[in-house]
Amino acid sequence: MKEIVLAKYGEIALKGLNKSRFESLLVKNLKRRLGDLGQFRYTRAQSIIYIEPLDDGIDMNDVVARVSKTFGIASICRSAELPKNFEGIVAEGIPYLDEQLSFAKTFKVTARRSDKKFPMKSPEICMELGYEILRRYPHLTVDVKNPDVEVIIEIRETNAYIHAGTIAGAGGMPVGSSGQAMLLLSGGIDSPVAGYMMAKRGIHISAIHYVSPPYTSDRARMKVERLCSKISAYCGDIRFFCVPFTEIQEKIKDECPEELFTIIMRRIMMEIAQRISVQNNCNALILGESVGQVASQTMEAIVCTDAVAKMPVFRPVIGMDKSEIVEIARKIDTFDISIEPYEDCCTVFTPKHPKTSPVLSEVEEAQSRFDFEPLIAEAVNNTEMRIFKTEFQSC
Repeated sequence: MKEIVLAKYGEIALKGLNKSRFESLLVKNLKRRLGDLGQFRYTRAQSIIYIEPLDDGIDMNDVVARVSKTFGIASICRSAELPKNFEGIVAEGIPYLDEQLSFAKTFKVTARRSDKKFPMKSPEICMELGYEILRRYPHLTVDVKNPDVEVIIEIRETNAYIHAGTIAGAGGMPVGSSGQAMLLLSGGIDSPVAGYMMAKRGIHISAIHYVSPPYTSDRARMKVERLCSKISAYCGDIRFFCVPFTEIQEKIKDECPEELFTIIMRRIMMEIAQRISVQNNCNALILGESVGQVASQTMEAIVCTDAVAKMPVFRPVIGMDKSEIVEIARKIDTFDISIEPYEDCCTVFTPKHPKTSPVLSEVEEAQSRFDFEPLIAEAVNNTEMRIFKTEFQSC
C-alpha cells in the first residue's frame, strides 16, 4: 500500500477545449510548490491530479498543506492506493484508517464507482465494507447523517482509493492563467486581501510599495515585506518594488491645497505604478480600496484617481464590509502583521479636513501648479526590486 494525494479541481473542468492548458499550468504550479520536499509523480485523469511521492520520508502533512494553498485545487484527499479488488480494499484499506476509526464513535461508508466494470455496485460496496469495519471495530455504530468519520472508497480506472473525507482547497484558477498585475501594497489590512483575491482568479501579482524616510521607518518597510512573504504562500513568487517617495510627498505638501493632498498623492502613486507595470509586463493595477471607508475612497475621489489610469484598475474588496475583509485577512494569516503600529507613507501629511467630494477639474488644476514629472521619473529610476519566493511555514 502507498499513500497518495488526490488533488481535485472544480472550475477548470468547465474550460472545454482550453482545459489542458489550465491543467498543465496547475501541475507546473504544484511541482514548483512541492519541489523541495522530494520527487513526485503527477498524473492527470477525470479532473483529478494524482500526486504520488517517490521518495521515502516525505512529510505528507506538509504536502497536503501546500496543495491546499494552491489556487485551482477545489479539494484534497489524502488517500491509500489499493488493489482494485474487494479483498485488497479490506486487507489494506481498513488498517490505513485505523487512527480515525479507533477514536470515532460513528461512521458511514460512501462508495464512488467510476469504473462500471467493477463487479460490485456502490450500495453493495458500502454494505460489505461497512460490515468489515464493524467486525473489526465493534465500538462503532453507523450514522449516515452526521458521522464522526466518513469512509470514502473510490473505484477508478486503474486502482481503488480509500480516505476519510476531503480537505477544502483554495479554489479559484491556477496562478498565471489570467496574466500579470501590480498590487499597490500598503501596510494595512485591505491590500494583502486584494492581492490574494486577484491571485485566486489566476492573476500572477507583483507588488509595489512607497517609502518616505525619515517620515516612515525601516520597520514599516519590513512589515510590508513580511506581508509579501505571507501572501506568497498563495500567490507564488512575488516581485516587490520599493519606491522612494519622500521628495514627492514634500512637494505635494508645499505646492498643493491641503484638502487635496491625499487625492494628488494617490494619483501620482498610480502613475508611478503604471510605469513600473509597463516595464515589467503587468497589464493592470490592483488596489485594496473599499467604497466609503476613508475620504480618498468615496466615489468622487475614485473618479479623480482613476483619471490617470491607462490600464485596468481592479478593486476586489470594493463592496465588502471591514469585517468581511478582516475575516479573509485572518484566514491568510496577514491580519496580525497588518495591525502592527508601523505606519506607511499614506499617513504622512494627512490633511485635517480632506475633501470627500473632489471635482476632477479642480484636482487636475491643483496638481498642474507644479511640474511633478522630473520627480516621478526619478522615483521610477530609483525604485528597488527584490523577489519574494513562495514561502511555507513548516507543518
